[in-house]
Amino acid sequence: MPQTIDTLISARWIVPIEPAGVCLKQHSLAIDKGRIVAILPTAEAPASYLARERVDLGSHVLMPGLINLHSHAAMSLLRGLADDLPLMDWLNHHIWPAESRLVRDEFVYEGTLLALAEMLRGGVTCVNDMYFYPGATARALLTAKMRGMIGLTVLEFPTHYASDAADYLHKGLSTRDEFNGEPLLGFTLAPHAPYTISDQTFGKVVTLSEELELPIHVHLHESQQEIIDSLKDYHVRPLARLKALGLLSPNLIGVHCVHLTTDEIHWLAQHGCHVAHNPTSNMKLASGIAPVSALLEAGVNVGIGTDSAASNNRLDMLAEIRMTALLAKAATLQAQTVPAHQALAMATLHGAKALGLDHLIGSLLPGKAADLCAIRLDDLETAPCFDPISHLVYAAGREHVTDVWVAGRRLLQNRELTTLNAAQLVARARAWRDKVRS
Repeated sequence: MPQTIDTLISARWIVPIEPAGVCLKQHSLAIDKGRIVAILPTAEAPASYLARERVDLGSHVLMPGLINLHSHAAMSLLRGLADDLPLMDWLNHHIWPAESRLVRDEFVYEGTLLALAEMLRGGVTCVNDMYFYPGATARALLTAKMRGMIGLTVLEFPTHYASDAADYLHKGLSTRDEFNGEPLLGFTLAPHAPYTISDQTFGKVVTLSEELELPIHVHLHESQQEIIDSLKDYHVRPLARLKALGLLSPNLIGVHCVHLTTDEIHWLAQHGCHVAHNPTSNMKLASGIAPVSALLEAGVNVGIGTDSAASNNRLDMLAEIRMTALLAKAATLQAQTVPAHQALAMATLHGAKALGLDHLIGSLLPGKAADLCAIRLDDLETAPCFDPISHLVYAAGREHVTDVWVAGRRLLQNRELTTLNAAQLVARARAWRDKVRS
């Protein structure tokens, strides 16, 4: 007798990510209570499962939901505010002053909702975020029913959110206590960057990370100026400073890591650290091209992020996957560097591993959460299709994403959001634009 389940999704192709490079034709995925029960040939599914809901994706690839390993979601409300400027000019003279005037709980909640809607329509099911007012971010994720890791941001200088590093940590940990137990939410410690954090505060972060088993999410070696300033102020490069302070461990997610020496790459590999690669933001801010090929060859786990809409200006993970593969080839002059299947793994399983969630998400295996996205490949722009995995990286765009599930719940159905109102989000974004201008 067939087993009764919640959902059976049949697709032309399923790319499970594990095993690497596999593409299953005419297969179905069985879901019950938010988890994957089985993947099996579609012809065999009716004999095994009786589904309350059946979904037929006859022209689609079904794959794990994309994992955005680095974002400042609420900064969607600052999209395009100060373009074509160097990083520190952009931060010091435009972004930080705007944030000082505007960033409060409501700004973060509404800006994060706008970002989550954009990400969902691009196939993202999990985001690793870093911003002020983490409670507002948590509420936005719960409203959208989306999975997220929430950074407990730490700085030394005062903002409207907190007065000093101790206050940031206290408020962040209080937020973690408030939302502890929410199945779709997790937390990281998020000291902003070596140039905004003291040795003493880094020491506290390391202790808390070890005690609470929380990842550390930090901007690192993003620009040449960051390294010059570190040599001037601390007489060592930032990564060497963090190494001496005990931050290098499997808990560390280094964001950007553009300017690395061979020794520094070796340190990251030796200590099991992770890197969040943000190719478009790195290019737009003229920070440089990260040595992704060398990191991967050394054994460093590299995931992919969008950074913020203020520095990208899109939260488009399919575009970031394509850019990751192309930049690696251009930088090494080797066409085989970061092939399509590896680029997809970086945006799914590698991101999950960095967050300590690879037991739950990042690939399609029985027992894992049903975090999925479906991408249509029968449009003019994707015809003909010889290799679906290649198409996902080099041909498809976020406009081809039709359906998204998180923990078995469909959050995008035929391009329509099911938990968020797109028109309302656009209207609120316009209202915030007027506040920014004033």
